[in-house]
Amino acid sequence: MQLKSLSKLVLSIGAVGVLAACDPAATGGDETGTGAVSGTINVVSREDGSGTRGAFTEITGVLEDDVDNTYVEAVIQNGTEGVISTVSQDTNGIGYISLGSLNDNVKGVAIDGVEPTAETVQNGSFPIARNFNIAWSGDLEAVAQDFVDFILSEEGQTIALGEGYVESVSDAPAYEGDGTQSGTIAVVGSTSVTPLMEVLSEEYRALNPDVQIDITSNGSSAGMTSAIDGTADIGMASRELKDEENAELNSEAIAIDGIAVVVNKGNGIEGLTLEQVKQIFTGEITEWEDVQ
Repeated sequence: MQLKSLSKLVLSIGAVGVLAACDPAATGGDETGTGAVSGTINVVSREDGSGTRGAFTEITGVLEDDVDNTYVEAVIQNGTEGVISTVSQDTNGIGYISLGSLNDNVKGVAIDGVEPTAETVQNGSFPIARNFNIAWSGDLEAVAQDFVDFILSEEGQTIALGEGYVESVSDAPAYEGDGTQSGTIAVVGSTSVTPLMEVLSEEYRALNPDVQIDITSNGSSAGMTSAIDGTADIGMASRELKDEENAELNSEAIAIDGIAVVVNKGNGIEGLTLEQVKQIFTGEITEWEDVQ
């Protein structure tokens, strides 16, 4: 009898534990799993030198008087995938990424009532958007110039549209390459521009199979430095070039991209104001209850 009673007690305790583990209220969630989470907001930001961080802080007002006021407690990630991974594993997490990199692992929220889509970036209603830029020093070698011509051509801009970005060149001319190019092109820079550059590279090489394109993804500032010192033929930046960079480089916008503010898929919050985004990423708002 004592063994039976003990067994019933263990089973009862176990059942209570399972129910508690399954109860969203016990983990800070809501009862339906569709409401906004509660508790501390865990801010995820990009590293210094990131073009996405530079554009995001400037547009949202986190950058004031040339001072980046990103919350000191923010988790810093060195690439887009790092932000996605961190937010996807943290119910209370919030970060920002290139709109073109938005996937089903996280949820992009509306800003000032406008959803983050290619259409809203194109019509100018989505408030957080920036250019994807490429830059180079002096005159490009023939093969690198041909690749740039392809990127800015009708074919290249169609690829940008197909990847979820907005074209930067209206009525772009058709690509006139004859497929005879050969050589190696070194492209270095933004982790946000890299996914688009990889697709452009693949399509270009399908037309020019004797060309090798080496892409290094290490941040916008590193890309501009490499273009200036000649260790890269082409640098990539997901922000506008700084004055000192413009003095050394030629540049072109290859696409327009939105910056999506992303939360965990378990967070039922659907939208924020631009002012709330600023307050969250500067640490002025630190609890999810304060943004309901």
